[in-house]
Amino acid sequence: MSKVIYITGGTKGIGFGIAEVLLKNGHKVAISGRKQEDVDKAVSELKVISESIFGVSSDVRNFADEENAVSKITERFGSLDVVVANAGLGVFKPVDELSVEDWNAMQETNLTGCFYSLKASVEELKKSEGYYITIASLAGTNFFENGAGYNASKFGVVGFTQAAMIDLRKYNIKVSTIMPGSVATYFNGNVPSEKDEWKIQPEDMGNLILDMLNMNPRVLPSKIEFRASQVKK
Repeated sequence: MSKVIYITGGTKGIGFGIAEVLLKNGHKVAISGRKQEDVDKAVSELKVISESIFGVSSDVRNFADEENAVSKITERFGSLDVVVANAGLGVFKPVDELSVEDWNAMQETNLTGCFYSLKASVEELKKSEGYYITIASLAGTNFFENGAGYNASKFGVVGFTQAAMIDLRKYNIKVSTIMPGSVATYFNGNVPSEKDEWKIQPEDMGNLILDMLNMNPRVLPSKIEFRASQVKK
């Protein structure tokens, strides 16, 4: 059955790859991004796959933006079944060199953004007995050098999502977090190329979410560590 799915940070990378897969499989998809021009460009590219694509500008660090996004999505499609909280960023520096601005940007986008997207959509998800999915990272359980700010945000996302799962299952809302390892995107200045073929691809993330949506309603994969099966070449 076709679902209405909202993906934050859907204009590129993982979010865009998820949108592609879900559109190809008959779902209605809304994406958001901070810049309207990026949203318009992504929607134009995705319309080649399906007309069931909608875009809205929203900065997940701003709760009013997320409320507006959910309102526009439900106005366009009539309901909301799934939210994929994907928007995120990373700044990797030793903790003594990490600026207050860097720290706040990561916590507000990666962690607070997840809370805002859920808070803005939860009443719609109660109506649809929907699904809320966060995109965390293996950095949500594995700490590493220069990762203090990023680790803190992703550890937070994992904890937030697991607790939200317990809070919301009485409404028949499913809640999961996906913790990918290395993904072939432009994240942190990377330019995807043949050297990234060993990594998880954005469409792999889309196929994983598709599988999750197709599971029997009684099944809940609450935390998924999603790793590349190969080693770096």
